[in-house]
Amino acid sequence: MEKKTFVTKEQVEEIVKKYPTPFHLYDEKGIRENAEALKKAFSWNKGYKEYFAVKATPNPFLIKILHEYGCGCDCSSYTELMLSDAADIRGNEIMFSSNDTPAEDYKLAAELGATINLDDITHIPFLEEILGSLPKRLSLRYNPGGVFKISNGIMDNPGDAKYGLTKPQLLEAYGILRDKGVEEFGLHAFLASNTVTNEYYPLLARQLFELAVEVKEKTGVSINFVNLSGGVGIPYRPDQEKNDIAVIGEGVRKAFEEVLVPAGLGDVAIYTELGRFMMGPYGCLVTKAIHEKHTHKEYIGVDACAVNLMRPAMYGAYHHITVLGKENAPADHVYDVTGSLCENNDKFAIDRELPEIDMGDYLVIHDTGAHGFSMGYNYNGKLKSAELLLRTDGSVQLIRRAETPADYFATFDCFEDYKKLSGK
Repeated sequence: MEKKTFVTKEQVEEIVKKYPTPFHLYDEKGIRENAEALKKAFSWNKGYKEYFAVKATPNPFLIKILHEYGCGCDCSSYTELMLSDAADIRGNEIMFSSNDTPAEDYKLAAELGATINLDDITHIPFLEEILGSLPKRLSLRYNPGGVFKISNGIMDNPGDAKYGLTKPQLLEAYGILRDKGVEEFGLHAFLASNTVTNEYYPLLARQLFELAVEVKEKTGVSINFVNLSGGVGIPYRPDQEKNDIAVIGEGVRKAFEEVLVPAGLGDVAIYTELGRFMMGPYGCLVTKAIHEKHTHKEYIGVDACAVNLMRPAMYGAYHHITVLGKENAPADHVYDVTGSLCENNDKFAIDRELPEIDMGDYLVIHDTGAHGFSMGYNYNGKLKSAELLLRTDGSVQLIRRAETPADYFATFDCFEDYKKLSGK
């Protein structure tokens, strides 16, 4: 299956007249269509809400687009809470799911009226001491341990994950929350990452629905919402078939009708915390070929590096690459596509079959809309790139400027020659 870009060579040639490469580019049209499809897929549940995983793409311009479709924010830190607040998203539109959480993070979450999702039973007295009393609405994160399997094999290993409560802890914790006056209860779990199968969400939902019934039977607590969290992935490779969110939504509805409705829990709201699915395919990293090297291998050096996209360097993640203007040319050359960091893993592709690349060619690295820019860093003093939005009318909007040396040196304001460093 062919992976197509949402931007053309001609468009990029116009963009770079104002914004030099490298840059991350997002597709407003694709983002809007996807958000609408998700909303439709779960419209059968009257309480449904998507809490976009801010960690995936922390940009208020993009978050506000999703908010137009009813999406809230899933935050995991103090600054993500600040970002949500700045985008005018507060109260029950924020789900605060964190772990090893500092006191000040919980305080801000409570001030903003966020729904707090507790990661451990010991966080109950911790939160109570910080706030003076527990909020009336709280959620608990569940970890069943072991491995999580579906029909096509093992998806992930929750038993090795640091997150969540065991079932005995969960049942005990709901009793504690009930006795301390909590009135609204949530159940949350994240058991597998980046699944490219329509089976994951329905199977997870069924497990959580059955657990909600057990919680009611054993503690008397009625779960008000079940948060399926994230885990619905995207096809990074061209031979993968993408998830069908309509099929996924129908699978969750079937489990809901079979498990929750007979147990008198037909009013339970369904929440999701999708990040990669919401943004991943609708962002790309645009970079330019600036060097070629012919040694033991054939190398193409580009002006982006792992600072701009660290997933390939960090854990060998695959990102498809299109050479703009050569989409129909034969892929008869084998290259390592590299960045300029002083690390040998700074490679966007290894032994990748691509068309012959000439210096000055523009390369589009696909599926960087989630966990792309957000995972960047400043090793070797490299500066993070701009983020641009390709609007539905074809215009381009700057939604985050590129970093400058002054940004890099800003935290050295205690250094006597700070002005010389920062250029001020």
